Amino acid sequence: MRDENKAARQEKIEEAAYAVLEAKGYAGTSMLAIARAARASNETLYNWYGDKTGLFKALVVRNAEEVRTLLQEGLDSDASPLEILQALGPRLLALLVSPRAIQLNRAAAADPTGELGAVISERGRETVGPLIGAVMERARKDGALRFDDTGAAVGLYLNLLVGDLQIRRVIGREPPLDEDAINSRAAQAYERFLRLVA
Repeated sequence: MRDENKAARQEKIEEAAYAVLEAKGYAGTSMLAIARAARASNETLYNWYGDKTGLFKALVVRNAEEVRTLLQEGLDSDASPLEILQALGPRLLALLVSPRAIQLNRAAAADPTGELGAVISERGRETVGPLIGAVMERARKDGALRFDDTGAAVGLYLNLLVGDLQIRRVIGREPPLDEDAINSRAAQAYERFLRLVA
């Protein structure tokens, strides 16, 4: 199968996986149900993903790649570190509270093996955190930020940006945010962060 055809098939399978997950929850989701929804063979799913956990791990990786790419492109560009941080906020928040991220976090909470949670942590904060830290360290070097501990600065920023919003979305206690609400919260987090460390 040509690469573009395989990519299109994978996208269809992954969309079907989200649809089945939303309808049946993680425990009720099976590879067969996803294969039927995607109009793919069960054998194809097992060949490509190994098992249900492998499929959901692939979803997590794809979901996290967007933010990693954004940060890496920022670090490789001539943009100022504060411009990178300001541009990151709305996109990172939108990703973290998106329906897909919420579904994946619910799946991780229902996964008795803990494997999905480990992948979410590894591909999420453990991958993105150091990149945000690199942006902040560059801003510190330029004299735009003052902090002693990079990890603490990253944690402060993420707490201001996300707080308990994602978990409240996961447990159904917070409605979805529209673009205006996301932009407003991200701008507020950025301004508060600068007040504390600029």
